[in-house]
Amino acid sequence: MLKIGITGNIAAGKSTVEELLIEKGFKVLDADDLAHDLLREKSVKAKIVDAFAGYDILEEGELSRPKLGKIIFTNKDDRQLLESILHPLIKEEIRQFFSASEKREEVVFVSVPMLFEAKFEDVFDKIILVYADDEIRIQRLIARNDLNEEMAQNRLDIQMSQDKKKPLSAYIIFNNESIDDLILQVDDLVEKLV
Repeated sequence: MLKIGITGNIAAGKSTVEELLIEKGFKVLDADDLAHDLLREKSVKAKIVDAFAGYDILEEGELSRPKLGKIIFTNKDDRQLLESILHPLIKEEIRQFFSASEKREEVVFVSVPMLFEAKFEDVFDKIILVYADDEIRIQRLIARNDLNEEMAQNRLDIQMSQDKKKPLSAYIIFNNESIDDLILQVDDLVEKLV
């Protein structure tokens, strides 16, 4: 079984690539979804509440992603603290996904936005980078998340540069053009992989 990691910086188009692969019948695990599920688990929630004592991170007794987001997108130490709790758990979930898929699938995909930053390279056989120019990503982020330009730039800045990720990736999908162009690139990549 071929284990493929999909990564790309914020607003590059990873989710769209995931959707296209799912439409083609592939199993795709989304690490963001895993993180959101983990935030609802009692033991994980307790660790995070303890680690972030003194911060207002709860909303009606549950962890508030918007409140956590404000903290981690502005403070590197706090971001690393949250990652130190979540990343090992996410990595274990990915390994379980591979084990469960091994006998039934030829190729599986896992989307991990911070794949290189989290040092998850060793989990995958090949890595796909979804790449879009920074100016395009900023405009997408402003539109999608209702952010101002400074907030959008701040979210771009916390990730490793896309240009540093290019040589670390086996395949690059450029997502600066139309959805039709993206579909063609995904089709071409699937042919190479399968």
